[in-house]
Amino acid sequence: MIIKRSASLRRSDQRGFSLLEVMFAMVILAVGMLAVLASLGIAIGANATSQEDMIARQLASEAMESIFNARNTSQLGFQAINNTTAVPPGVFLPTALQPKCAGPDGILGTVDDVACTTAAGAECPNAGIECLTEPGPDGIVGTADDVIISLANYTRTITITPLVENGTTVNSLVLVTITINYSVPNHSGAKSYVLEEEISSYH
Repeated sequence: MIIKRSASLRRSDQRGFSLLEVMFAMVILAVGMLAVLASLGIAIGANATSQEDMIARQLASEAMESIFNARNTSQLGFQAINNTTAVPPGVFLPTALQPKCAGPDGILGTVDDVACTTAAGAECPNAGIECLTEPGPDGIVGTADDVIISLANYTRTITITPLVENGTTVNSLVLVTITINYSVPNHSGAKSYVLEEEISSYH
């Protein structure tokens, strides 16, 4: 007697992903990747201009410090902390100027500013506009292979305005606004940095 055994094929309960689910997952993944790439581009752009941004902050800070120092040492009277076009006239030029070094008065942004020099003692390029000296291949500043970076792409404007409170001018306070405008190589558009401080006649 021959016994036939029939094997029944059982259907599996496991299912795969449908085409619609796969496409939906791919769209979500693509949107996420685009967001990551966009934030990466912003970070790279910010890093590329970080040196120029730091220089702008430094140019503004050194000008503000020279004003405070001149007032604190009584080298500069409070009435002189004003633009040359104001009444009464002060010592600070009101126009955007390429940064140079302080002259005999030791104050930046005045008529007696002079050409800057490198660490080796040579005049900075571009008619003495302030420059940075970085070490060359030998790693030593002040030698013949130094790298000189001109700050000709920067301008500094010092604006001094009286403070008005409730319609009355405060005679013992002025607002000093230092604006640094600059361009960044290989980037479109200009950038600016503004530093504001109130200076009082008392110190």
